[in-house]
Amino acid sequence: MCPTLKAQNRASIKGTIKNEHGQAIYGVHIINKANSQATVSNKEGKYLIHYEPNKKLTLQFSHIAYQTFEKSFILKSGQTEVYNLTLKEKRQGLNEVDIKAQIKLQNKGIYLQTKEIDKIASAGGESIENLLKTLPGVSSNNELSSQYNVRGGNFDENLIYINDIEVYRPSLIRSSQQEGLSVINPDLVSSVLFSAGGFDAKYGDKLSSVLDIKYKMPSQFEASADVSLLGTSAHIANASKNGKLSYLAGFRYKTTRYLLASLDTEGDYNPKYKDFQTLVNYTFNPKWSLHLWANISQNKYGFKPKDRETNFGTISDALQLKMYFDGQEKDEYISNMEAITLKYCPNSKSLFQLITNRYATTEKERFDIQAQYYLQDLFMSQGGDQGEILENLGIGTYLDHANNKLERNVKSIKLKADHQFGNLHLQWGVKALHEKVDDRINEWQYQDSAGYSVPFSDSETGLAYSRQAVNRIKGTHLSGYSQGNYKFNSRAGDFQITAGLRYHHWTYSKNYFLSPRFSLNFIPNWEKKMKFRLAIGNYQQMPSYRESLRIDGSISSKLNIQEAWHYTLAHEYLFKIRERDFRLSSEFYYKDLKSLIPYDIENVRLRYYGDQKAKGYAAGLEFRLNWEYVPDTESWISLSLMKTREDILGDNMGFIARPSDQRFNFSMFFQDYMPGNPTYKMHLTLIYAGGLPVWAPKQGKQGPNFNMPHYKRADLGFSKELLDSNNANNKGLLKHFKSMWIGLEIFNLFDINNTVSYLWISDIRGNQYAIPNYLTARKLNLKLSAKF
Repeated sequence: MCPTLKAQNRASIKGTIKNEHGQAIYGVHIINKANSQATVSNKEGKYLIHYEPNKKLTLQFSHIAYQTFEKSFILKSGQTEVYNLTLKEKRQGLNEVDIKAQIKLQNKGIYLQTKEIDKIASAGGESIENLLKTLPGVSSNNELSSQYNVRGGNFDENLIYINDIEVYRPSLIRSSQQEGLSVINPDLVSSVLFSAGGFDAKYGDKLSSVLDIKYKMPSQFEASADVSLLGTSAHIANASKNGKLSYLAGFRYKTTRYLLASLDTEGDYNPKYKDFQTLVNYTFNPKWSLHLWANISQNKYGFKPKDRETNFGTISDALQLKMYFDGQEKDEYISNMEAITLKYCPNSKSLFQLITNRYATTEKERFDIQAQYYLQDLFMSQGGDQGEILENLGIGTYLDHANNKLERNVKSIKLKADHQFGNLHLQWGVKALHEKVDDRINEWQYQDSAGYSVPFSDSETGLAYSRQAVNRIKGTHLSGYSQGNYKFNSRAGDFQITAGLRYHHWTYSKNYFLSPRFSLNFIPNWEKKMKFRLAIGNYQQMPSYRESLRIDGSISSKLNIQEAWHYTLAHEYLFKIRERDFRLSSEFYYKDLKSLIPYDIENVRLRYYGDQKAKGYAAGLEFRLNWEYVPDTESWISLSLMKTREDILGDNMGFIARPSDQRFNFSMFFQDYMPGNPTYKMHLTLIYAGGLPVWAPKQGKQGPNFNMPHYKRADLGFSKELLDSNNANNKGLLKHFKSMWIGLEIFNLFDINNTVSYLWISDIRGNQYAIPNYLTARKLNLKLSAKF
């Protein structure tokens, strides 16, 4: 909550308390040893205490998980001292495991370290999402995209918050090449909390997961700059001498031209992505503060394809596709978001926040591309070398056209509050959100095979595919939640019970729902190194604009609220091997999907069947082993086993695989440094996952399907620290640097051809051939980073 303040015109000491990973510490007791006056750090790690001036003051900082620290001060009347400190974790042998178990009692998700996240090799450039994809329950088969699926859901079912503000992504993006920058700027992040299911009622109304990002609250000057073959980024942060004003700003520029050059389709790629974010904080007095967050993003993608040659199949059935292109593609996605948060702390046990925000985006997708293709049967020698062409299986032309424009405006206001009553933590909030969408859809495809248009007709020339509509939709969402968290001890062990209820009403569809949620955390007395968690909850999702569309682009008249019940049972075990801490987590879950909207996946675009309804389930078992191979460098291995199926009502097909039915996913994130020389560091990200199901186009879920090949990916990064602030040899300009390092990144270490989607070619007989669209090949990237 907020510190208690009762004195004026006295000396004051305030600051921010963090741990060795740069994360704010909540609940640190700050005691004036002279008179036992005390306060507690809030959720942002901030504290403030007053005392009589011109006297020696000794403050004691204590926390159950950290080493006690003392510091003495002598201040004049009216003087304010800003004192920030870093507490070290307690190192008490076996008792350390007990302490960490107590800390984990209240955790209901996975906290990720952000200390050296900028050194992690990531082809997409978004290191936060890249780390998420190595967690249990999270899957992705596209390194260029920030999208991820969680426990059989899709990206539209995931919640993402930055400083309690829900953020969005563009809607028209159909391929990962177009996607651009993630809204999360890693340079600005202080903490990352992720929950793959069974999350609390205080979070919103989506079916799958929640990602809770907190940006830094700077208390002193800091800055950084990075440059690589994929772009550049920089950030700056500072605070005024009296600590009332602080700011944080970051700029990013990214281009994936270097990576896209490794794709099968050769041409002139011109991707340009940039954004600017700033967070400004002002504290009027100990009770009132104001926070402004703004984000301006511009993603442009230009492409002039030339030709493509793709070999696929097996040695005994080898095929080759050759294509020659005319035309170009020009896409633009411009968005901005502003949010103002007013915080009021009447006392140390209550916090009120009034949050207003606006999000606006204009998305344009335009392309006219003509392609002439030749599909050929090849003779391959035993060694796999290309031989002669045996037969032309297909020859034809297609013309793709799109001129789409979507405008979306979202305005919201939210009031939320936290109250502490002894062991009871009560939270509640209400929110009103108004949304307006204007969408013009105009896209079609003409196909010609062997001189005949497809589909074939004796009387007229038809289009193989057409989607045209003009849609306008607006409405207001009213939602609220109430949640209580109670902790207590008994002879059996330590308990934490959380129960909450959400309400949501949408004026456009006149639908509403209530969602109860419950969880129990338990650390038994007979084994303090273990923790058990049970979570049961109802999760419902009002249809977004995209979910309301039929395949032809029109808005469905039967809007469907998606609904799921989550049942989760989790277990954690803390142990030591050779004085190193390990944590083994396992979790079983079952999601009873009461109501679903079926969809298809085209690369990264989801195309919903808004006029259809389905039911289904997702069940899985997950394991994660965490350890610190070297101090302060967390590594982990994850294994996920999952099955998800759906039954589309009225199609008489029974249960079929959902598009996200990835049966297994093994991933590893490993960090290490050279023994005796920690300036040399290594980061390895490894993913091996099952292939997703694919259906032939234009036949819906009733057509034949097959599975993509398994996704196999390894990214390796090396870094060498060139200098640090503790080096006595830093002179001149070098003394202003906190650190500087150079890195070498190897993307797709084993140069594996991963399939992201398929290009479908038809002949006059109606036969369809699925030609794989491969992702990026092995590439090297150099990176230079400096922090000031």
